[in-house]
Amino acid sequence: MNRRLPIGIQDFVSIRKEGFCYVDKTERIHCLISGSGRAFFLSRPRRFGKSLLCSTLGAIFEGRRELFGEIAGHPALAIDSLEWDWKKHPVIRLDLNAGVYSEGIEALRSVLNSELKREFDKQGLLSEQSDAVSQFKSLIQKSCEKTGEKAVVIIDEYDKPLLNTIDLPDIHNKIRDTLKGFYGVLKSYDEYLQFVFLTGVTKFAHVSVFSDLNHLDDLTLDPEYADLCGITQKELEDNFAPEIDTILQNTGKSRNEYLEELRRFYNGYRFSRKFITVYNPFGLLKHFKKSGEFLSYWYETGTPTFLVKLIVNQKINIIDLNNMRVGSADFSKYDVETLKAVPLLYQSGYLTISDYDEECNQFILDYPNEEVRASFAKSLIEQYFQPTDESSRTLYTQLPRALAKGDVDAVMNTLKPFLASIPYDIIKDTENYYQTATHLIFTMLGMNCRSEVRIAQGRIDTLVETKNFVYCFEFKLNGTACEALEQIDTKEYLLPWEGSGKKLFKVGVVFDAGKRNIGEWKTEERG
Repeated sequence: MNRRLPIGIQDFVSIRKEGFCYVDKTERIHCLISGSGRAFFLSRPRRFGKSLLCSTLGAIFEGRRELFGEIAGHPALAIDSLEWDWKKHPVIRLDLNAGVYSEGIEALRSVLNSELKREFDKQGLLSEQSDAVSQFKSLIQKSCEKTGEKAVVIIDEYDKPLLNTIDLPDIHNKIRDTLKGFYGVLKSYDEYLQFVFLTGVTKFAHVSVFSDLNHLDDLTLDPEYADLCGITQKELEDNFAPEIDTILQNTGKSRNEYLEELRRFYNGYRFSRKFITVYNPFGLLKHFKKSGEFLSYWYETGTPTFLVKLIVNQKINIIDLNNMRVGSADFSKYDVETLKAVPLLYQSGYLTISDYDEECNQFILDYPNEEVRASFAKSLIEQYFQPTDESSRTLYTQLPRALAKGDVDAVMNTLKPFLASIPYDIIKDTENYYQTATHLIFTMLGMNCRSEVRIAQGRIDTLVETKNFVYCFEFKLNGTACEALEQIDTKEYLLPWEGSGKKLFKVGVVFDAGKRNIGEWKTEERG
């Protein structure tokens, strides 16, 4: 019998009562709520367990200890044996995930009124017909007076109305001003509040919402809570052994082989200077539910259209996306007037921290895993190059086969129809343009592809590595394929891969600006 996996279930009570699997984060939660802080903010990408975290916090502050002991055949959770008073507080939970905010300010008011009405009813209080700010103040004060305990306020997806209107400046600014006043209640009514927790994808700062919430402790880059959301490798192996064993039995893969494939495809999200990486829970659970199929489950739940357009408008070099540097302050500069694509790509989950430069106090960003790397490359190709369906199908079916066989001529002949399908009016007569196109193609197909690879003697244009082969591409817009091969030799581009046991190919490619395609190419095996 298959175990119950909580795919898309964000309610802690349902998970515990109905016997769903639950990765126990309550020891980390206990550390958070038993400290000296009282108001917190956490940013994580979508589908990362923020809502389940909010639901778990709500159950703790409602004093529902029975949910944390042995229940429905599942063992007690860590917090059940830790010191906690289990006092019952009035818990006010608001979720701004629902709502078509692009319709205007009335859509926001409708959601706020609906959320507040539900909370009034939950607390057994009469709701008031007034503006949302006045209702919010009244709800907090009256719930405290009724119970004799301070209130707990948990707001999930606080920034959804802002993100949904970020390309609609007039609506966005009205929503921003409304939310600024609404969230400001949390500071002015601090005396009534035991605990405050806000989640979202981004941190809108400065003249925006967080200017009135400067008392919040931001956990987003805090090493102590880097694994508060997401599933670590240890949690994966401890909690999902039955699913892993079933997949190993059905596929015949070795345990190490399968876990490495799983790690490479779905792990890699890192949220602090400390080297702790996590899996996205949604994608991982879907993978187990689908009997171990490696598909882009997380990526397909959202469309990065706006982010891709932002990359285009800000003229960011696509090849550099896997080696971008940002300071910690860049992660809190989210306003329509100062929007930067790269930090937003990080907080949306399309890039993650790969390293930290302590001397410069900078984070180096990269794609988290192969799911995101390949899928995002496909989105970039569709935006930048607008290929035909037929040319894309040819790439998917023929190019990986050609690379796996070491057939360079077949690789180049497969690329040519794709490049020919690019509309004339977006072609740019630059070497970088064609290099970018080929880089994205290889990346989209899940190849181990790197461009502008720095070695001692210079930079390799593009390097593609497969199980048995290493391809070193040198591109020329003006020049000859022989000159390109000579450059590979002169600068010893392939020297680091000698002795790897793989066959090494030098590939010199000349682009023909007149034909808007590959002109000639020459190939030599490394001697």
